Amino acid sequence: MKLAEIKQKLFNRETILYLVFGVLTTAVNYAVYYICRGIGIDYKIANVIAWIFAVIFAFVTNKLFVFESKSWQPAVVLRELVLFAGARVFSLLIEEGFLLFTVEVLHGNDRIMKLIAAVFVVIINYFFSKFFIFKKSGGAARPADTDTEETVHEQKE
Repeated sequence: MKLAEIKQKLFNRETILYLVFGVLTTAVNYAVYYICRGIGIDYKIANVIAWIFAVIFAFVTNKLFVFESKSWQPAVVLRELVLFAGARVFSLLIEEGFLLFTVEVLHGNDRIMKLIAAVFVVIINYFFSKFFIFKKSGGAARPADTDTEETVHEQKE
C-alpha cells in the first residue's frame, strides 16, 4: 500500500469527524467526571456516570454525523443502540480495569491515567462503530441512509 493510499484512508471525512466528535465526547466525559469528583464521588463511580453521559452524546453524533446512519426506524435505531452500548460497555470495562490497575496498584494519578486510557478507548470504539455498528453490508460505514424502498429492505435483513 502506497503512502498516499494510507494517508487517504487515515485522513478522510469520516475519521476527521470521528476525531472531532471524539474530542467533544471526551470533553463531555471529563466535564461530568470532574464535576462528580468535585462533589466527592469516588473515581470509579464518577467514571461510570461520566461514561453514561458520554455514550449518549457519542451515539447521537456518531449516528448522524460520522457514519451518517439517518434512519430513525425503531428496529434500526434499537439495533444500533444495543450494539453501540454493548461495544461501549466493553471499552468501559477495559478503561475501568486500566484505571484500577494504574491507580490502585501503581498509585498513578487517576486524572492522568484516565487520559491515557482514553487513547485506547477511542481506538476500540472506532473499530466497533465502523465495522460492526454503523456498517454497510460490505463492512464499511454506510453512506447517508434515506428511507427508500431499497434502504428499508436492507434494514430489515
